[in-house]
Amino acid sequence: MNNLSFRPAPASAGGAFPVEVELADTNANKRSLIADYLSIANRRKWLILGTTVGFVLAGLLITLFMTPLYTASATIEIQRETSNVAEVKGEERTQSSVDAEFYETQYGLLRSRALAERVARTLRLGDDPAFFETFGVTASDEWFQNGRAVQTPAVREERLKTAGGLLLKNIKIEPERLSRLVEVSFTSPDPQLSKRVVDGWSENFVQTTLERRYAATSYARKFLEDRLQQLRVRIDQSERALVGYAANQNIVNIPGNSGTQGESTGERSLVADDLVNLNRELATATADRVQAESRLAGNSNVKEALDNSTTNTLRARRAELNADYARMLQQFAPDYPPAKALRAQIASIDAALRGETGRVTDVLRQNYDAAVTRENALAAQVKQLTGRVLDFRRRSIQYNILQREVDTNRQLYDALLQRYKEIGVAGGVGVNNISVVDEAEVPGAPSSPRLFFNLALALLAGLVAGCGIALLLEQIDEGITDPIDVEPLLGMPLIGVTPQLSNIEPLDALQDSKSALTEAYASIAANLGFATSHGVPRSLAVTSARPAEGKSSTSYALARSLARINRRVLLLDADMRSPSVHHLLHQPLGNGLSNYLAGDDDLGTLVRATEIDRLSIMTAGPQPPSTPELLAGNRLTILLEQLATEFDHVVLDLPPVMGLADAPLIASKVEGTLIVTAAHSTHKNVARLAVGRLRSAHAHLLGAVLSMFDSRQASYGYGYGYGYGEGYGYGDKAK
Repeated sequence: MNNLSFRPAPASAGGAFPVEVELADTNANKRSLIADYLSIANRRKWLILGTTVGFVLAGLLITLFMTPLYTASATIEIQRETSNVAEVKGEERTQSSVDAEFYETQYGLLRSRALAERVARTLRLGDDPAFFETFGVTASDEWFQNGRAVQTPAVREERLKTAGGLLLKNIKIEPERLSRLVEVSFTSPDPQLSKRVVDGWSENFVQTTLERRYAATSYARKFLEDRLQQLRVRIDQSERALVGYAANQNIVNIPGNSGTQGESTGERSLVADDLVNLNRELATATADRVQAESRLAGNSNVKEALDNSTTNTLRARRAELNADYARMLQQFAPDYPPAKALRAQIASIDAALRGETGRVTDVLRQNYDAAVTRENALAAQVKQLTGRVLDFRRRSIQYNILQREVDTNRQLYDALLQRYKEIGVAGGVGVNNISVVDEAEVPGAPSSPRLFFNLALALLAGLVAGCGIALLLEQIDEGITDPIDVEPLLGMPLIGVTPQLSNIEPLDALQDSKSALTEAYASIAANLGFATSHGVPRSLAVTSARPAEGKSSTSYALARSLARINRRVLLLDADMRSPSVHHLLHQPLGNGLSNYLAGDDDLGTLVRATEIDRLSIMTAGPQPPSTPELLAGNRLTILLEQLATEFDHVVLDLPPVMGLADAPLIASKVEGTLIVTAAHSTHKNVARLAVGRLRSAHAHLLGAVLSMFDSRQASYGYGYGYGYGEGYGYGDKAK
């Protein structure tokens, strides 16, 4: 016998088991989001494949039943040209045209309704019933009678608008990047019609451009004619006003090259002209007076005035006499008669020189006086004329205003007249800035539908739709679909995975020691060996969130696996409401757990041996009136302690957690609890609530077992070189 006493391990904070279960094959395989998507795609591959095939078939049928369409294209060139029809010299443009705006305007004109109706009118499409039939428009009897178009204005206009609308719907204007080229394309079921429309569209666009330019020129000519007529009237009125004002104010101007005295006009008045002349004479008189004054005041000027032939002769004679007198004094005394005669001659010459000097001074003074007199007279005249000029200028202010108005009107008239002559010569017709580069050709093959393109598009759409539906179904499906989701969802490690079986009962699969199910439970039992410090818990409870998730099969299989490794195991059916363990071991229900909890202490009659070596069973016994009342006492704890002395392991099959109080009460009294959840069927929220209830009861949760998992729906396999469940499947008896 095993004398080790049973003692539950203490619960850690949060109710988790203190020993962390480490599973290398699950914790090490953290997949990325892409791997999750691949797993979903693998599980839903038939849905995705079916959706894709459906889209491809639909695309094929639609393509085959579509009407072939033909596209004809032409290329035109649009040159940038700045219009200056009414530009006048001297008037600057306040806003320059931008190239982008110009080309966008041209593209808009190419797409205009007016151009479409013009093309329809030129090609007589409104009178052709076949044109409307080509585009699926049923022509009413009001439009055509006996195959001929009704030509009443209202009906003809209605047909024309309809035809233009059809052209606009099928025309395509596509500018070529980084160039001035524009491609004009038209698509219709008739290749000849496509070519005709494109050629007509290009030609009419060129013609409308020329017509707009000619219309602009005609408008400019009319505008300039009106303006010239207005300016002629204004010139006549302004000149009459100028002449009348000059006559009233006695203003007489004479032609001149430039204005004077601040005048900017090309004419001068008589008074101003006299003032200019007097100012000029006054300046000359002032200069003469200054010169005469300087001559009178300076000796040098007197000497210069005396520098003439008479004074020069006297000076020369005086110099000779002085020389003779000096020689004579060398030999004779001053009283010598000849010496006296020489002195008398010298004195006579000096007197003559003094007389000449006085005469010159008198002449200079007379000249100075005359210059002063003339300067004063001219200054008085200038002062008088200045007053007259100022008065004239006061009277000339209005005259100058009228004169400028006359000049402005005449200049504007001359400029407009010159521009009018230029327009008359040019006629508004020059090199057109629109030209056809490539004319349209009759398309040899349809442009639509494109079979391979449509099939590729349908394939892509089918894949996207299939994947979208698969993701939507995954969101709707709240079941646990992948083992990797167990730990993050339930907050506990995954102890193991059992396969989905087909065509075989779990009991039959467990009889085969090499079956996938047997290997799975052997792996779970081995993993439980790491659950505690002493290996597999001595008391192990197995439960599930709801019925039919495989908990009874799991408890039976674990007990069987432990017995096969020479452990003494007791399988205790603790589901007193719906017992099933006795069916698995082909035992009668008889007395069992409920009897012991009610007071029966005879374990010898309650514990039974089975056909499996070292595996015993205690059934649930008769269903008691109140199971929670039996579990509330300490009888279960005493039972487990007694069984621990007789068995190495006690495996308890608990009732489901949800809706019942039994499982949390029992789980709180055992050493470890294992929760079983069925793949694809157990709701995630239900599983989380079940785990929460067990933790609230301080159950020692070891981990979870994912049952009934189909490895073929996963992106990776579980097993030992092969997938679980080949040829096997659970039946309805799995609990």
